[in-house]
Amino acid sequence: MTTPDAPDQAHRRPANVSDETVEALGRLSEALEVVEHARGLLYGFHRLTGKADLALGEAAELMRAAGHGAIADGLEQTLIGRNVIDGRWTFQIVEDYDTNYYAVFVDAEREARQTLVEGKKHLYEAEMKEDRRSHGLPHHEARPPHPRDT
Repeated sequence: MTTPDAPDQAHRRPANVSDETVEALGRLSEALEVVEHARGLLYGFHRLTGKADLALGEAAELMRAAGHGAIADGLEQTLIGRNVIDGRWTFQIVEDYDTNYYAVFVDAEREARQTLVEGKKHLYEAEMKEDRRSHGLPHHEARPPHPRDT
């Protein structure tokens, strides 16, 4: 049994949706992907900064054990546990970003899709796939085979 050579229903444009609308939603999806990437980098910043602070604490302990108490005191008083931005540790930056930007962006993208294309995702990409793939050739299928088709 062969798999139908067409996108699944979740990736088909609803009736009366214009090319311009699909393109605009594609650009909105692209923007959200950039925000997702930025969020990942922000979490990386958060983790690396925390890791540095813990390593700094270990360095201070080693300095003290090596007889360099004044340097250890300076590290502890100046850097260990220091805010990275006025009044904030990195977890607070991440929380502010998630609440005040990321969540609002995700909601706006979802609402646009719901309003314009019945909530369907990646229509622009699905149509690009249809244009770019070599129909009928192996590894160019429209979708994965249904489990009963294998």
